[in-house]
Amino acid sequence: MKLLGIGSRIKTEAYGIGVITNLTNKHYWVTFFDSGLETINIDSEFEIIEALNHEDIDTVSLYEVEKSIKNLLQKWTDISPANGIAEKWKGGKLILEPGTNTQSKEIPINTFFHKIVMVRDRIRVMEQKINSSKNLDDQEKIDLQQYITRVYGSLTTFNVLFQNKVDHFVGERSK
Repeated sequence: MKLLGIGSRIKTEAYGIGVITNLTNKHYWVTFFDSGLETINIDSEFEIIEALNHEDIDTVSLYEVEKSIKNLLQKWTDISPANGIAEKWKGGKLILEPGTNTQSKEIPINTFFHKIVMVRDRIRVMEQKINSSKNLDDQEKIDLQQYITRVYGSLTTFNVLFQNKVDHFVGERSK
């Protein structure tokens, strides 16, 4: 078995694609695109996408690797910079109480917040694709943009979760 170096890219069935950010004699620390940092055994089953020899590589800190990965993801995907949840909501939970005699549902607020941010990011990508489309005429773009503005307006309720006002949803502004 070949020992992989920091910066090697792998794919696992459980976590998807990731980059080795640190290693010990028994474990790889891998930053996966979908699930974040995970520790896996060196002898685990995974596909090697790009192997870097551990002896030929200068060691870099986990912080430097994470910073590089974040920059690449922001540059080449629809992922925007991490938007902070307001301090008062960190570690909280969302409780959904049904109107009938059935069990309530609890969701960690961080999970809910992450999903709201993903919705917003995907709407932004859709907006960019509409505006750059060569198949839509100007009036169609305006019509679709108005729908998107209304969607943003419908989501303003969730602005209370954001730390920074710049991250808020904004609908139609009164003139």
